Amino acid sequence: MSTSLAMISGSASLGPVFTPEDDKIIEQALLILEQRVFTRGPSLQIPEDVRNFLQLKIAAQPHEVFGAVFLDSKHQVLAYEPLFQGTIDSASVYPRVVLKRCMDYNAAALVLCHNHPSGCTEPSTADETLTQRLKEILGQVDIRLLDHFIIGKGDPYSFAEHGLI
Repeated sequence: MSTSLAMISGSASLGPVFTPEDDKIIEQALLILEQRVFTRGPSLQIPEDVRNFLQLKIAAQPHEVFGAVFLDSKHQVLAYEPLFQGTIDSASVYPRVVLKRCMDYNAAALVLCHNHPSGCTEPSTADETLTQRLKEILGQVDIRLLDHFIIGKGDPYSFAEHGLI
């Protein structure tokens, strides 16, 4: 991938600047991952594909984005949707809206995600509390929360892999 450092008025770089060619490559990668994730077959069998898809989808966002992958009872993907946008270090998430979107899709299961623009993927206490609250609320209407990924620099953090779901 070709990147160049930005120089603004002779000052230090604010980070890499991506060329239009880079954007095309990223767009193509997203299409390939969407095809893998959303048309793999009867069920979601490779969580790594979902992790990669979500990482490409929201890692570079300059503000927090909270989204969800809605699944049917056989874990076939119904849709991915960014649900909330926030600031550089927080986003307001309303469980009522998450539940409504699950009902709109007739989802039986859900994978949540959000990014940390700071790059750190460790969950905050608020992240853990929200995840448990959503798990409880969704469970009351028989919607299973499978995972919650925090996307940042490096490997995404999986609540399921760390025993938090």
